[in-house]
Amino acid sequence: MTTLLLMVGLPGAGKTTRARQLAKEHNALRLTPDEWMIPLFGELVEADGRRDVLEGRLLWLALEALRLGTNVVLDYGCWSRDERSAIRWLAADAGASCRLVYVPVDQETQLARIAHREATTPDQTFPISEADVLRWRTLFDEPDDAELGVREVAGPPPGWPSWREWATDRWPSFA
Repeated sequence: MTTLLLMVGLPGAGKTTRARQLAKEHNALRLTPDEWMIPLFGELVEADGRRDVLEGRLLWLALEALRLGTNVVLDYGCWSRDERSAIRWLAADAGASCRLVYVPVDQETQLARIAHREATTPDQTFPISEADVLRWRTLFDEPDDAELGVREVAGPPPGWPSWREWATDRWPSFA
């Protein structure tokens, strides 16, 4: 059975470093949107919903790879439980298992890593202020032990007939 390893965490947590390690360990295709933004759009910013468009297509690609027997590391961050649940359900629907890989980070370490990244590879990142970090930390829905250990995904939020339809709304290019 193929496996989708879904990276979960905030910017500066070390997700991409861990995703690279996991890709080697699991002989997996690694899909990291940040590495596609500059070649495709000339910038990393999320203006005009371009990141959502890219994530939708990468999610589609990840599911195709899983169906073809290739393990995948999806390096999104997945801040919301609904995003994680939808992706887990889609992976299961593709006949694959899904494992959440949560990379926690304390605020001080996060700020230091972001500053280091901006100083050493400014062409591969975008400016992130301390105010951004503080706001994002309040928006992040940290997975708990129950979510990290769950095997079955609950149904979609009220008003959605399926996780596929929810995902198509969240990532319009996924359909």
